[in-house]
Amino acid sequence: MTTSATPRAILVSSRPISWINTAFPFAAAYLMTTRHLDIALVAGAVFFMIPYNLLMYGINDVFDYESDLRNPRKGGAQGAVLDRRLHRTTVIAATLSSAPFIAWLLIIGNPASRIVLVVSVFFVIAYSAPPFRWKEVPFLDSVTSSVHFFSPAVYGLVLAGAAWDVPLVLTILAFALWGIATHAFGAVQDIIADRTAGIASIATFMGAGRTTRFALIGYIGAALLMLPSSWPGPLAAVVVLPYIVTIWKYRSMADERCEEATIGWRRFLWLNQIAGFLVTMLLIWTWAVHA
Repeated sequence: MTTSATPRAILVSSRPISWINTAFPFAAAYLMTTRHLDIALVAGAVFFMIPYNLLMYGINDVFDYESDLRNPRKGGAQGAVLDRRLHRTTVIAATLSSAPFIAWLLIIGNPASRIVLVVSVFFVIAYSAPPFRWKEVPFLDSVTSSVHFFSPAVYGLVLAGAAWDVPLVLTILAFALWGIATHAFGAVQDIIADRTAGIASIATFMGAGRTTRFALIGYIGAALLMLPSSWPGPLAAVVVLPYIVTIWKYRSMADERCEEATIGWRRFLWLNQIAGFLVTMLLIWTWAVHA
């Protein structure tokens, strides 16, 4: 691999299509609480956009190399098959790009925000890296993956000094269930590749059909949790419906056909963009209602 190709390969490893999925929850949570722009918002958003994702996905691509070689969907937006020669460079790049942000955010934070940030980063590393490798512990893998996405929002709220009430707690729990369900269904398409590589997951343990039904329960639970939240929060329950419709057809799928779920997963990439837009509109509405 040429030297000029190295930055691009590392960039692909950070999953640029997913940057918004971690940066937005932090920025929205912080901004909705403080209602003003400041350096903490900018620094946190940048951290959760690029270094955080490189730390999360880059480490994953390094330690999932053997499985990724056997996985036909790897090699693009859904994950790089990272050349062995880049493994050390990727880990170094992820560490060096994250360290300054983490150090600064720890300095400016409060005791609670420091704990949340440390826990969030720990879960990112523990998901893929030994000796933890929580991605190979069924159910814990989905919970850990969910933490990757809702913890930036929790961090933003705690850093900004948000007042925790029942509607806010229900919203975070709904976000967590959405993350658990999304990871679980995402694992379905990798059942054959993971079993071939000797990697365990919630999907290799439960099978394709049962895992999809588990994901359906998670999405339905997320929608129900939003119903008693403060207006216009209940409308967010509607945002979950397309996910339910998308995976419904896979609820009885045999393990041998698991790769067919990739079609549904690709739709998720677009659904996430649409859902993000709709949630943004709801946040703007909420901002106006509670101004």
